Amino acid sequence: MGDTGPTGPVMDRDEVDRALARLGAEHEAIETSLLALQDHAGRRLLEGAELTGVTAERWAAAEASITLLWSCFDAYAGALRSAREIRSRRRWSSREDLVELTELLRGEAVTMPGAAAGAPGPDGGPGRLSERYTLAALVDRMNQLYASSLDLVVAADAVWSALPARIDLLAAELQRTRKLAHSVGVRPGEHPSGDDLERITRTLTRLREQVVSDPLAFWVPAQGSSAPGGGRPDTTVYDREARALEEVRREIDAVLAVRQDAEQRIVRLRDVLSRADRTLAEARTARGEVLAKIAATEVPVVGGPPIVLQEQLAAAAEYRRHAQWHRLSPLLESLEEKAEDELLRARESLTAVTAPLAVRAELRGRLDAYKAKMARLGYAEDPELAEKYEKARRMLWSAPCDLRVAEQAVLRYQHAAAELLGASAPRVPGQGGPVDRTGPGA
Repeated sequence: MGDTGPTGPVMDRDEVDRALARLGAEHEAIETSLLALQDHAGRRLLEGAELTGVTAERWAAAEASITLLWSCFDAYAGALRSAREIRSRRRWSSREDLVELTELLRGEAVTMPGAAAGAPGPDGGPGRLSERYTLAALVDRMNQLYASSLDLVVAADAVWSALPARIDLLAAELQRTRKLAHSVGVRPGEHPSGDDLERITRTLTRLREQVVSDPLAFWVPAQGSSAPGGGRPDTTVYDREARALEEVRREIDAVLAVRQDAEQRIVRLRDVLSRADRTLAEARTARGEVLAKIAATEVPVVGGPPIVLQEQLAAAAEYRRHAQWHRLSPLLESLEEKAEDELLRARESLTAVTAPLAVRAELRGRLDAYKAKMARLGYAEDPELAEKYEKARRMLWSAPCDLRVAEQAVLRYQHAAAELLGASAPRVPGQGGPVDRTGPGA
């Protein structure tokens, strides 16, 4: 348009009416948002709480921002009201009215006092003593103040809505666990899990106090998010203590399981240790027999009964009798492993001690098998073969038996039998006696 004023082209009546309609809609929207912020549960909690730390510092600045926000809104509403009054003077606004409306609607017609202490200026820097705004700039300024204030309120409310309730639930579970632990003898100073329960109790108590007084210390903003309240509560400490409590629960469950089947486990342990003791006694008896019957043989020494394990088993029975389940649980686990190892050691000892007797039995069986074979082939009366057999038999059935010499005698008998069979083999296939080239098991 051709007419101009201090702020540029003078608005016509239609432009003024459209601007007033838009500003009126913005006024309603801003007012609705401010009233919602005023009634927000998080803001009311912040006003009534005894805040500390980062939350106290940021809420002090936010309160100043909210106060300034309302001042901006009042100035905006006043400017809008003035513009409406000028427009309502006459149906067809005069040029003077249009110039005044243009200055009011487009110019820096609103003067605001400087930002309150702690509140940032419109450019994010320190506030000045006074600021002049256009209505559009004033709307932007209110949007900035509103967004920063709402972000803080939403963040604090989110932490308060999430963490204290979860901490209370975990604390209730902790109390139940402590009572159960006490019933099975898991107490502070007597069992590591009892000490853990005390530490978790102290940590949860301190955590709840910190969350209530300084919720923003437990807020993790979302990266790259500009929306108010973008982020999540920081549950790192809570999650760590929840895991620790779960570990304690598993430990106590293990103690409870011990209480339920302790008698059966102790009976099984007695049985295993008894079998190990009997096996060692058998090994000691066998060693005496081997030393009496087998000559020139290294026979390993047999250890004594597991006295230490028997003492520990007696201690386990005492723990059970006095319901000291927290002490019984680790002892039984250790005893069960050691008892199986002891039984295995006893069996290996018996096998090692009786090895010479097994060798003698194998030589006896081999000698008799060859004798039966030669008798089946018609060589039972051969004098040389009978002589070698008798020598080997005397060595194997005499005490003490020298296994090395007896084995050589058996080999000589085998070689003599092989030579005898080879010498009598027919030169022409199909003639003469049968040829048996199989072993003694044929």
